[in-house]
Amino acid sequence: MKKLAILTLLAVACKLSAQDNDRVITTAVPFLTIAADARSAGMGDIGVATSADAYSQQWNPAKFAFADRKMGIGLGYTPYLESVIKDIGLLSGSYFNKIDDQSAFAVSLRYFTLGEIELRQTINDPATLVKPNELALDGSYSLKLSPTFSMAVAGRFISSNLRLPQTTGNTDSQAANAFAVDVAGYYRSREIGYSSFDGRWRGGFNISNLGGKIQYDEGGQENFLPTNLGLGLGFDMILDQDNVIAFTSEFNKLLVPTPRDFDGDGDIDASDNDEYQQIGFFSGVFESFGDAPDGFGEELKEFSWALGAEYTYQDSFMVRTGYFNESEEKGARKFFTLGAGFKFNVVQIDLSYLFSTSQVKNPLENSLRFSLAFNLGDEMLND
Repeated sequence: MKKLAILTLLAVACKLSAQDNDRVITTAVPFLTIAADARSAGMGDIGVATSADAYSQQWNPAKFAFADRKMGIGLGYTPYLESVIKDIGLLSGSYFNKIDDQSAFAVSLRYFTLGEIELRQTINDPATLVKPNELALDGSYSLKLSPTFSMAVAGRFISSNLRLPQTTGNTDSQAANAFAVDVAGYYRSREIGYSSFDGRWRGGFNISNLGGKIQYDEGGQENFLPTNLGLGLGFDMILDQDNVIAFTSEFNKLLVPTPRDFDGDGDIDASDNDEYQQIGFFSGVFESFGDAPDGFGEELKEFSWALGAEYTYQDSFMVRTGYFNESEEKGARKFFTLGAGFKFNVVQIDLSYLFSTSQVKNPLENSLRFSLAFNLGDEMLND
């Protein structure tokens, strides 16, 4: 489908649900923060401390060390702005392989396409077709440091090809590239006997997209990557061999400096933006914990939180729900999700749907999201 370039780029380049607030933290390549699989999307966009699956690369690659199968493949599709435009979406693919019972490696690819855009100088000029896109190519290695705890490191190549030619005759635009790393940890306890059921605790953290700024024009503005701290805690209530209910909570904070009024003139203007640009990505990570202009209260508002639950019957049928909340002053994403999963032999199909509960329209609402997983190879020992 053809569409106006400016409207499309504004819809995607901004934070997913940014509103008119000078202190909303915005970053480059926000597609990295979109849940690429329907399982996590069905539980309120959580995944740092959920059980291991084929989609763990985005959320917490340390979970791969606890995978129940030798290998896994995950494929996902997330439509974006589907109620307005039909050819914008996020496609993802991932593969993991357990080297042994203690370690695993994984690779994945996320590709965000904006479809096809027509460029013209005037309405009567012949059209030049461009296809802006972004992608992230990942590799990770995870290792159990004990029977209940693992850690992982991941490397990521990011390419953002959103720059449009200045004129229809100029095709000299280039993609902006960057490299980033993740550092993650995952805890899964042994089963614990309670009065009427068994239980298992889960916990995890992931510092993701830690890397230098990305720049679209030589000498132009540098943009922070969406460096993020994710913390999660969960509990599996194992009622019997057929019925398991999993509860998970998660907190996220962008490790990116807050835009602020550096010169004290009461407004965030171009001079403040110039000073903001001088902050390095590494120092910005530490500044992000204490730079909110209104102090600790505003700092807390920069944390988003989510709750999710998953019921599993005979390891073949799953029902999920979740809720995600973000401060109205920091983006106002608030939504409720539903999801389901069906497993037959080695194949699992997951679906999810999002209902926005915010006055700010969510580009992912009214969209049915799909993902497909293949759990291959022998069962692995994890206890």
